[in-house]
Amino acid sequence: MKIDWDRRTCARRGHITYLPTEEHLRQNLRADTALGEAWRCLRCGDFALGEPHGTGPAADAPLVPRGKVLRDLFILRFLAVERAVRGVFIVLAAVGVWQFSNRKDAVRRFFDEYIAVLRPVARHFHYDLDHSPVVGTIQKTFGYRHSTLVLVAVALLVYAVIEIVEGVGLWYAKRWAEYLTVVATAAFLPLEIYELTEKVSWLKIATLVINILAVLYIALAKRLFGLRGGRAAFDAERHSASLLEVETSAGLSTTTHNA
Repeated sequence: MKIDWDRRTCARRGHITYLPTEEHLRQNLRADTALGEAWRCLRCGDFALGEPHGTGPAADAPLVPRGKVLRDLFILRFLAVERAVRGVFIVLAAVGVWQFSNRKDAVRRFFDEYIAVLRPVARHFHYDLDHSPVVGTIQKTFGYRHSTLVLVAVALLVYAVIEIVEGVGLWYAKRWAEYLTVVATAAFLPLEIYELTEKVSWLKIATLVINILAVLYIALAKRLFGLRGGRAAFDAERHSASLLEVETSAGLSTTTHNA
């Protein structure tokens, strides 16, 4: 089943109408009904009752995401939510490391007492806690110096800020956020690949695949780093789309208009 992104978005956010100063466009965008005048929506093409939301030359018409552009915006916002959620969890991890660095001795005593209580239970189920990889990893952290743990907490916090900034920028489809996402994500790909060589898990594989696809999609679709004509082609595409919003909704084409 094909999703009609235009009508789906209009159903949630409402229509967007525009009154162009060009007479031949205005006539095709306006209709008289028994309930009053109606104007064609720049996104879905349906007529909506009431006064137009804006007016001016066709070249100044609002750039309304529609069709493929609207779908691309949905993908960007999916990535934005993923970045923001990840950033929040990393902030929580940074806070946890910071608190641990200040209460390491108390946490160690609590951990040792907890293990002492669980050891007989684990032995009953034939599980050796003293040789558990998880327990061993936690015990190693108790040997880290306070300064090392603080450095780890700061690094996690910086990483979280980058993720959250990416998320906010991608949500609003900012070009600088697209560059930041591509650069930051690509920079961590070697680390993710290295982690897979150490231990394979479906979560790590899924994360790596999502990040690779995100880098390729944003770089190509948004014409970053000179790809597919670069910024000039991107700006020209946006300008022509803004001019064609009214003409497309009016059922005209550039060729017909020029003729």
